[in-house]
Order: sequence, then C-alpha cells, then structure tokens
Amino acid sequence: MHSTERLLEAEHRAPSPDPRVLHLSRGGTSVVVDLDAAPAPAIVHWGAALEGSTAQTLRGLAVAARAQRVSGGLDATPALTLLPAAADGWFGTPGVEGHREGTGVSIRLSVADVQATGHRASIALVDAEAGIAVRAELRIGPSGLFHQRATVRNTGATPYTVHTLQSTFPLPWDATEVLDTTGHHLRERAPQRRALTFGTHVRESRRGRTGADSAILLAAGRPGFGFEQGRVHGIHVAWSGNQRLLAERVVTGDALLAGGELLLPGEVVLPAGAAYSSPWVIGSWGDGLTELSQRFHDEWRARPQHPRRPRPVTLNTWEAVYFDHTLDRLMALADAAAAVGVERFVLDDGWFHGRRDDTAGLGDWTVDADVWPQGLHPLVDHVRARGMEFGLWVEPEMVNPDSDLARRHPEWILRGRMSLPPSARQQQVLDLSQPEAYAHIAERLHALLDEYPIAYLKWDHNRDLVDAAGGPAGGARVHAHTLAVYRLFDELKAAHPGLEIESCASGGARVDLGILDRADRIWTSDSLDPLERLDNQRYTGLVVPPEMMGMHLTSPIVHSSGRTVSLGLSGAVALLGHFGIEWDLTTVDEARRAEIAEWVALAKRLRPLIASGRVVHVDGTEPGIDVRGVVATDAASAVFTIVQTATSAAYPAGRIRVPGLDPSRVYRLRVVTRDGDDAGQSPLEWAENPPALTGLELSEIGVRPPVQRPQQAMVVELTAED
Repeated sequence: MHSTERLLEAEHRAPSPDPRVLHLSRGGTSVVVDLDAAPAPAIVHWGAALEGSTAQTLRGLAVAARAQRVSGGLDATPALTLLPAAADGWFGTPGVEGHREGTGVSIRLSVADVQATGHRASIALVDAEAGIAVRAELRIGPSGLFHQRATVRNTGATPYTVHTLQSTFPLPWDATEVLDTTGHHLRERAPQRRALTFGTHVRESRRGRTGADSAILLAAGRPGFGFEQGRVHGIHVAWSGNQRLLAERVVTGDALLAGGELLLPGEVVLPAGAAYSSPWVIGSWGDGLTELSQRFHDEWRARPQHPRRPRPVTLNTWEAVYFDHTLDRLMALADAAAAVGVERFVLDDGWFHGRRDDTAGLGDWTVDADVWPQGLHPLVDHVRARGMEFGLWVEPEMVNPDSDLARRHPEWILRGRMSLPPSARQQQVLDLSQPEAYAHIAERLHALLDEYPIAYLKWDHNRDLVDAAGGPAGGARVHAHTLAVYRLFDELKAAHPGLEIESCASGGARVDLGILDRADRIWTSDSLDPLERLDNQRYTGLVVPPEMMGMHLTSPIVHSSGRTVSLGLSGAVALLGHFGIEWDLTTVDEARRAEIAEWVALAKRLRPLIASGRVVHVDGTEPGIDVRGVVATDAASAVFTIVQTATSAAYPAGRIRVPGLDPSRVYRLRVVTRDGDDAGQSPLEWAENPPALTGLELSEIGVRPPVQRPQQAMVVELTAED
C-alpha cells in the first residue's frame, strides 16, 4: 500500500527496553510481541494501550501467556506465532506454506534479526534448511490501526512456490461472536453474525476482484457487541484481487483472526533470490464498531493524497440517458444539473466506438465519430462553461469479443483454455499483466486525458474474473493483473495531477483499501433504493470514510428495485456521504427542481462536517427506525437522520438517543428537513420549538422521534451553545 509508507514518519521512538519483549504503541493501541515464545515470536496482546506497563510487567505478560504441556499433546504446546507453521506443531491454519515442486514442504522459522521503534517492528525469520527467509512487518498507524505484512524470499537454488502467506492477529478469548458481510449485486455488504466456536470460519473471494459478497471486515467480539458498546476486534485485507479471511478458535486456548491474498495454484513461484510480499492486513479494535471504524477513517484521512477539497456534487448520466447519447439531450441535462448546483457532470457508458448497447465496443477507447462527429469537445465545453467539471466513464480492464481490439488481439484476453471463459455482460477481461496489452490501454487513456480536460474517471469493472490465466494452458494471472491495475492507476494520476478516479465494479464489487489507496471514492452500490442503501452504507462505512462513498439522489421510481420513494427519503439517505444525483433532471418541473437545489445546497453546507466528523450509528432504536449521524471532531455540531423504514411497534415510538456528543455541553436541536407531515397526528412539540439539552441528556435519555409513515425521514442539526 504505497501511501501508508509515508504516514507520519516523523514519530520515532526508542526500541522497547527489553529486547525479549517488543512493545509497540501508538494512537491508543498497544501490541506486545514475545520474542522468546516457542517456537517463534508471538503477539501476546493487541488492543488497548498499556500506558502504565514497564519492561518488567511486559515480560511478565509474555510469560503469563505461555501454555503448559498437557496430557495427550506435544511435549511443548506451541504458541500462536506471527506465522504459525505445521512443522512447529501448530494444528490450526498455517500462516506460511510452500514447496519446491512438491518437495521441501516443511517450514520452521527462527528469529534472525529484530529492528523496532516505538510503533513499528521488522522481524527477520529464517529457515536455512527450507531455503527461505521471511520478514514480518508490524506497524501501528497514527489512529491505532495495526498493520501487518510478510515478505518471503527464496534463498535456495531452485524455484520455490508460495502457497500461503497470511498475517495473524490474536483475539481475546471472550471474543465469541463473529460479524462479517456478504451480498450480491445491488445488495453488497449485508451483515451476518454467528458464534465463534471451535474450528475455523473462512471467508474467501475467488472472483479476481474483491467481490460483492466479500467480507469488507471480519470482526469478532463479546457476544452482542454493537456500534456503541462491546469490545470487538476486526481485520481488513487491503487487496483488490483474490483474498482469504478467517476466524479460528483452537483447543489449545488460542483464538485468532488471519488474512491475506488467496494465491491460486502456481501463481507465485519464486526463482532463486526472488521475493513475494503479502498485501497489508489492517486490524482495528474498539469498544463498539463506531470506535473500531473511526480508527480506519482517521488514518485514511491522514494520508497525503486523501482528497482535501470539498467533494464536488456529482451528476452521473447513466440512469438519465443510458446509451441514448445525443448532444442536445446531454446539453439540456447539463443545463438542468448546473441550475440545481451540480459541480461535476459525468458522461457514463456509450460514448466510444461501436458502443450502442452493452454487447460491443469495450476495448475500443476512441470517441465514436458517428455519434460525436466533433468529438466530445462540444459537450465538454458546454459543461465547463456552466461551471462544472467534466467526468468520463471507462472500463479499461474489459473487452467485448465484438470489438476491434478483441479481433486484433484475442491473445490479450485472460483465459486458461482454448475456449473463452463464461461471458458476463457479453464481455471478457484483458490481461493487463501482458506488457503489450497494458501499453495499449495506458496509451488510450493518456490520449483521452491529454485531449480533453477530464477531471474524473468513473472506472468500472463489470464482471468477475473466471479461469483467469495467461492463455491456453497458462498460469494463473489474478495476482499479476491486480498489480498491473494498481500501476495503471498510479501512472495516470502521476501524469495528470488533480485527476480523480472512482472505483466502480458492478456497483460496489471492488471496495477495499488497496484500490482506495489510489482511487478517490467508491460507487457504493448500483442500488439507489434508499432503504436498501441503509445497511449497505452502514457496513461499508466500517472501513471507508463517508466522503469516499458515492451516495446519490435517485429518481422517484428507483431503477434497481422499482420502489417509489420520496425526495425527502432519498435526500436524507444520500446526505451523509459524497453527495450526487442519478436522475434525468430534464423531466423535473420547476418546483421539484427547486427542492433538489435545496438538498444540493444542504449537502454543500454540511460536507465539511461529513468529510471530517465521527460517524455515529445508534443502537437499540425501535425496530423500523434508523438513527445515524456525523459529529464534528470538536463536538461543536452534528447532523443526524431519523429514517422510518417500517411501521413502529410502539405508537408513538419511544425515545431515541443521540450519542457521540460532548456530555457537558448544551446543544440546540433544529429540524432541517421533514419528509411529509405529522402523519395525521398533532405536531411534534420539540420540532416546533427547538429545545436545548446537554450531550449527556441526549446520549442517555434522548428525544421522542416523530410519528412518520414508512419511507419518511427527518434531518436534525445540533449546535453547541457555548
């Protein structure tokens, strides 16, 4: 992960005073490593900062973690090491595995060197007999995130195949409930829970991209943990290709999380002297998921390349015009967008050679002269003359068999057999690990960015990678393709300063911190149904800061679900992220256009808060009521939404709490927007006469929510009265 190498390097402390025990500490997190653990170093604590600990007590902590020998077991019960191996007697999932053409499978690593500062360590491990050396990198980020990565080097004379290399994070023994996410297109990152019993809970993505059904976070905590309370630890694999996450509980008294890249057979074969590095695996913890997620948000915002300027209100043309590209229609849409305050106009699919539907043209990245005889210049000039940036949709990794590119270079298509892999959306995947294919796509993208003042690329990825190999009978290429995509992102941004890129993949099927270390936002889901988006945005936000999550107003009849929704509901759900519009505004009358302009103005006013504040999700609300918000870092202000997802069981509903504020300050509540009326009831008194309450009163006691019909919403601002 290229940017994390540059994070706050000025902080440099002395090594741990006891060379046998490492104590890494930063951002409210401590990690303690027992270097004398048998058979190799072991993490004996990852969690709360141990501010009062001394060298003596840390040594005692390490010794106290060591297990006894037990009857029927090995003569020395093995510890859960940084990279547990089967040859050490570890009967759980190994952290490192490999072989030399089926031989030399045994691995026993021992410490060769340790280098450490106050918040990072590099531990060199060797197995001279196996002919490998491994370097484990441990680092605590400024907000307390715990990063791990391992690099294995072949020190032998013959090629070495890496089968498994994954980082291990110990869990408290009382972490007996697992949370992760699953889903599918239009329903990414749906939560699921289960008990962490003895055995292994494994989540794998073999789709060649992160996947709509992937676990953005694998978390384990005390039973019943929520957003506001309950100790919980979780890990994220910052990698955009195949990956594996697991939670494991073993009978020797250890529990752990582990993750890394899922390597396909023969995918990484190291010649003598060569090395392979795993992706960074990032761990967070907290008393509740809000604290856990805030560590991710704070650290991501601290990166040098994190988008700093206010997130431009964006209109994307897809659901407005689809493939019906005519200059007059798009200019009229741009006029309507500018009139409501849009700042970025994005031309979606359908602008390039032969692209009249989704069956042809991918790969031929030249402007279609039949549709655009003067190129895109008339539209681009029109958009920019109205004060908006211009953005363009591309899908550089893909190719339609019905394209000039595929006809000229069928050998550039990822495949493992003579026949093509199963098609998806009538398209295949280009092998960007091939230098010629990479050079061609890079040249076409640079040409577009050189010719037109394009401020933003909507980079789509509309299918999984299937049988992704380097030609008939070739080797697996997912790893190499993913690295090529990263290189292309980096190259384009270096050559075109200020260019922003969105990671879109059939909606939200490539959402991970590997791609988001390069992209400027994600398209959170192709579903713009506000009710479906509530869970999607909540659990995506476990890792991704809200200003990097595309959240758009939808048309009254939702494209993906057919549900009819109000502007008030759509606006409230889109407000707490990177705000935009997915709607043909030329069909909207003046009165409705004025309402949309009010939502745009509200989003612009609140976006500094959204891009810097602490996201809060409220536990324990009445079923059918969703309460969430963003609180300023100085707790001087906040915005919360109250969304009615279904009819409440209580009538009227009981009080809702507003947590996350300064308990000692007094806040004035003000209703900013209200969707609909009081549903035939008397007015809500506090909405009519804004009260002042302390942060403690709001957090512990709360206020009565309005009586709302299902699919109605309210937006409330809170301002400290100092």
